[in-house]
Amino acid sequence: MPRVKITAVRRTEYPDLSAKYENFPEEPCSVREGQVFYSTGERPAGLCAGAWENMEKFVKELACGGGNFFGGWMKDPHSAMVSCNDGFRPVSFYLEAED
Repeated sequence: MPRVKITAVRRTEYPDLSAKYENFPEEPCSVREGQVFYSTGERPAGLCAGAWENMEKFVKELACGGGNFFGGWMKDPHSAMVSCNDGFRPVSFYLEAED
């Protein structure tokens, strides 16, 4: 089964939205740009549950040799770009199947 490389490629913050709407969490996201995780279908240690929830189906499909999501959405059909569900500090992850 191919391993999937998960790379945090961009982290954005919206302090104005946080100030207006958020009860700041005791443990905010600690993922850093450039951080890499690996998976064969299970959530990697250190990756938050919210991010995993959004990428799990893509990781599992890539780990099984699939891809070509949404009819050619990505230049590399064995990859995906997925963001976590944190509206205050979203992180974009690049997923790619390894041979």
